[in-house]
Amino acid sequence: MSTLSQLRELGLFDARVPRYTSYPTAPQFSDRVDGKLANEWIRAIPADSTVSLYAHVPFCKRLCWFCACRTQGTTTLSPVKAYIETLEKELSTIASHLADGISIEHLHWGGGTPTILPAETIARLANTIFSHIPLAQGAQFSVEIDPNEIDDARLDALAAAGMNRASIGVQDFDPLIQKTIGRIQSYEVTHKAVVGLRERGIDSLNMDILYGLPHQTNAGISESVQKVLSLAPDRVALYGYAHVPWMAKRQTLIPTDVLPTPEERLELFDTARELFLADGYEEIGIDHFARPDDGLAIAQKCGQLHRNFQGYTEDVSETLIGIGASAISRYPGGYAQNNPSTSAYQASARAGQLATSRGHEYTRDDLLRARLIEALMCDFNVSIGDIAAQTQTTPDIVRELLHDLPQHFPGMILLDQEMLEILPHARPLTRMIARHLDAYDMSQSGHSPAV
Repeated sequence: MSTLSQLRELGLFDARVPRYTSYPTAPQFSDRVDGKLANEWIRAIPADSTVSLYAHVPFCKRLCWFCACRTQGTTTLSPVKAYIETLEKELSTIASHLADGISIEHLHWGGGTPTILPAETIARLANTIFSHIPLAQGAQFSVEIDPNEIDDARLDALAAAGMNRASIGVQDFDPLIQKTIGRIQSYEVTHKAVVGLRERGIDSLNMDILYGLPHQTNAGISESVQKVLSLAPDRVALYGYAHVPWMAKRQTLIPTDVLPTPEERLELFDTARELFLADGYEEIGIDHFARPDDGLAIAQKCGQLHRNFQGYTEDVSETLIGIGASAISRYPGGYAQNNPSTSAYQASARAGQLATSRGHEYTRDDLLRARLIEALMCDFNVSIGDIAAQTQTTPDIVRELLHDLPQHFPGMILLDQEMLEILPHARPLTRMIARHLDAYDMSQSGHSPAV
């Protein structure tokens, strides 16, 4: 039986499973986690430690139809200005609960469109963050850049603030695809943004490209990948487009009859993958590629690769503080998510309260399963002894969780007393394999295709 037939028989082309950027996943969050508990978790962060910080800017001048992120359109900057003032208030509240000497190891601005901010607002937000929680020496400061919403003044402001990594969403350069997904972004405007970043000494560049888009073909994705390669990004995320119109109503504007089939999606991924590998990129996890000297590739070689809400990362901080509407924080005790409603978030933050509306408090079982899933997603293998030591459990308990995986995925997994390994030809099944380690019910959750 061919590998494709095996994958089909195991249900790869029918399954919908989480991306596992967290465990438990966000649909499992509940209102049992509130601002009071989040406050306890913030106060428990040790003095003189480092944290990561994520700032969510949900505004866009235009809403891309393919996007399922928490965003809102605006034609003026007045709501953006009010929102930034609220972010500053939230930062002040959080900082008042932090122990002394805490600094930021990784800072990321996402959205939405962070570069919708005028140059003076970029400078103001950065100064506010650093006045409350300074950057650690050698810290990484990354920003999501929309090439359609960037100019010299904003590039100068970001560089002056200390940004040293930029992330650009490409999706696909084909004009028909761009029109169909509501995202017009030419190669020329993208190239101009990249040149501007490099001229200002931004020494690390990430790009995102999607497979599984409407009208996408192997020849078309090859052309887009070649254009991406001509821009020489240091790392690339090759994400599968998730058509989830029941979660993102704007996706109803995308015709479903021109979406590729699941089998075609896998072919699109493999076509792009081979091009990245041929150009010298190293494969990172299930959907990232990086130059050998990039931090992701180095982290993978050293066994320090991790996974969070931004995808694969070399960030080893135990704590991620999320600020802004819908932002998710990760503490050693669990997850805390801000209210997704911008108005409700602003009402809480402006009142000097934490805007937490839901989350999840870890159990010991959560921590064990989370570490197992992360190991599979990052390394495609599990060292039973290492996982047991890291989670303060016994190897027998780890083996019990893993023991039936080979029978669910025959010919795809090797398991002995010391190690579990997903075989190379079975890596498209990784998220499905991880799903078998997930203790939570997903019957009410809509997730993206497994491929």
